[in-house]
Amino acid sequence: MDWFTKLVEEFEVAFIVDNRWKYIVSGIGSTLLLTFLSLVLGVVIGIVIAAVRSTYDKQYTDMRAGIGKTLLNIGNGFCKCYLTIFRGTPVMVQILIIFFVIMASSRNKMLCGVVAFGLNSAAYVAEIIRGGIMSIDPGQTEAGRSLGLNYVQTMAYIVLPQAFKNILPALANEFITLLKETSVAGYVGVTDLTRGANIIRGITYQSFWPLFAIAAIYLAMVMFFTWLVGKLERRLKNSER
Repeated sequence: MDWFTKLVEEFEVAFIVDNRWKYIVSGIGSTLLLTFLSLVLGVVIGIVIAAVRSTYDKQYTDMRAGIGKTLLNIGNGFCKCYLTIFRGTPVMVQILIIFFVIMASSRNKMLCGVVAFGLNSAAYVAEIIRGGIMSIDPGQTEAGRSLGLNYVQTMAYIVLPQAFKNILPALANEFITLLKETSVAGYVGVTDLTRGANIIRGITYQSFWPLFAIAAIYLAMVMFFTWLVGKLERRLKNSER
């Protein structure tokens, strides 16, 4: 039983001595806050990008030549570049560029993390929302226009609410993916769950308990949110009956 006694002693050194478990608890809160705020930012930017892209797909060929068509073409080109860059480069590189170059003067590490992960998430959320918008029957848009609504009002009051209902499970899954991606935030000083474990490793020179503990916590959080997504999907299906 010497191995068991040794594991218990290492557990005490890793978490009990000097209340080092607080690094883990604090890290959980930072990870969840960073994930939530990043997803909110991603959804806001994603809606704008999806609106521009879907408007281009639906309206561009039928629009008359003019300033509106030109601006839409430029906006669509910008959005495509945005999607290509943020989906084609590693999130680790993006957060380093934002922290050490773009926002180098900022001392708010959490804000830098939110901006980095929010911009990255927006690229994926935009395509999710665009897919939801394009899945709505064109008759819904025509119905809105026949009621006297302009294009923006039709999108806001008729198309987007229906699209969000269809894409809500996909957005929830994006939240789960983002939750795991934020584990690299510690490289720029955000005291998230992974950095909390690394702090304990640096103090105790132990790796087993800190790393396996955060692995178990990440797994538990992912399983919990996956369960919530499953319930959400079933509820949405039942509401359609």
